Amino acid sequence: MKPENFETIRREGFNRIFSSRRRIFSLKMTPMIDLIFLLLIFFLVTAKWRPKENFLPFQLPAAQAQLQRLGKPEPLIIHIVATQNGCQVQINKLDTISVTNENFEADLVLLMEEIKKTMTSQKRFTCDPIEIICEPAVKWDYAAKIYNLFIGAGLTDITFQMTVEMENKK
Repeated sequence: MKPENFETIRREGFNRIFSSRRRIFSLKMTPMIDLIFLLLIFFLVTAKWRPKENFLPFQLPAAQAQLQRLGKPEPLIIHIVATQNGCQVQINKLDTISVTNENFEADLVLLMEEIKKTMTSQKRFTCDPIEIICEPAVKWDYAAKIYNLFIGAGLTDITFQMTVEMENKK
């Protein structure tokens, strides 16, 4: 081989190698378009379409200029006063039930019937507030059992009024 031919072959080889690297990068768009259409069909098929909302079978009430304010009702006040053989439970300072050691369970049943009667006559609900006011001399056992009775009856908003007695120090 002549050196001239060798030189031309070498140049052509280098030109082919380096010219292939200089090609412009391009994306093939046909597979991309196919993929986009497949995704579009997938989302259309799997989408959950909401029904029209005007088919609902009720009508909203007309607007009124009158404002109704619903506030929290006054609590039902329960006073528990200590006695020698138990306690007395006073409901709204109207009805008094004695709870004694001898007839403890029967007295609690009477108390619950009286609470039910009072709540019915005053048109109260089980979620209405009840405030228990205990004298300091009342045994905790009585207060706890009365509280448990109210909870067992489904009354949910029960609070104890906290009072602090100040002794006169001389």
